[in-house]
Amino acid sequence: MQRFSTVAQILVAAISIATSAAYAEDRWPTKPISLIVPYAPGGTSDVLARILAAKLHDKLGQSVIVENKPGAGGNIGTNLVAKAKPDGYTFLVGSSGPIVIAGALYPKLPYKPETDFTPVAPLAKASFVVAVNAKSGLNSIQDIINKGKTGQISFGSAGSGSPQHIIGEMFNVEAKTKLQHIPYKGSGPLLNDLVGGQVALAFENPLPIMPQVKAGNIKVLAITSAQRSPLFPDIPTLAESGVKGFDAQPWYGMLAPAGLPNDIAEKMNTAVQSILSSADVVAQLKGQGAEPMAMKPAQFRALIGSDIRKWADAVKRSGATVD
Repeated sequence: MQRFSTVAQILVAAISIATSAAYAEDRWPTKPISLIVPYAPGGTSDVLARILAAKLHDKLGQSVIVENKPGAGGNIGTNLVAKAKPDGYTFLVGSSGPIVIAGALYPKLPYKPETDFTPVAPLAKASFVVAVNAKSGLNSIQDIINKGKTGQISFGSAGSGSPQHIIGEMFNVEAKTKLQHIPYKGSGPLLNDLVGGQVALAFENPLPIMPQVKAGNIKVLAITSAQRSPLFPDIPTLAESGVKGFDAQPWYGMLAPAGLPNDIAEKMNTAVQSILSSADVVAQLKGQGAEPMAMKPAQFRALIGSDIRKWADAVKRSGATVD
């Protein structure tokens, strides 16, 4: 009789916990939400996170706080999210770098990109541009190739293992150059040095670049996608500029720790996609060279899986290593 009572108590407790969890999911969110950006302020992930934070407050009825956690090419902030509770109050707003590239570069990555996260929503994609300091004397891709073959030119990136880094290494392979890599803790610090002339070249997302292009501080020489962007029809592709077959187009997205309840993932996905489809946000992103993306969580997971294989091959061919 006592054994039956103990079993009954355990069952009641289990049902109570399950009911409480379901009730919490149904009421989500009930407190502020953190968006972790694994880069310094000023880069594309940071810009996207701040656009979302302001809009999500209105959609979800709770404060949304952006926290910058830069370092190790985005891996530090990404790992913080991987280790966080999957309760719907911590999300990653980052790039494809720490998710689909880092695994091929870091032999002891502290998280598992394919299993430690719940893909929530892609945010935007952007054909990267080849950007140079306006006073660098580099006026064409051929100028970069000629000088790059001597090893006397460097390119900056948002960090080791970032898309900017790997695109630069892919350029080295395809153009047979010897560009030296200089990693930064995000696109913001990189942009400051590109404008200041401390670094002459970057393969960067147009989102943080375009204001400086308009100000005359930076010149864009080519775009990294296979076709010209409808947003920048006058910018030639790298393929058109003499680097045949070049094609690279990373993405930005929102992820949560593995185990996030499906209901919360779907609710956040719906809110994010609604924001990204609004006319003012579309205009804001497209005006700076980014195109909003629309996928459900399952589709986003499939994209991540295929991109891990694609970029792992690019890393292998380039021989890129962590600086």
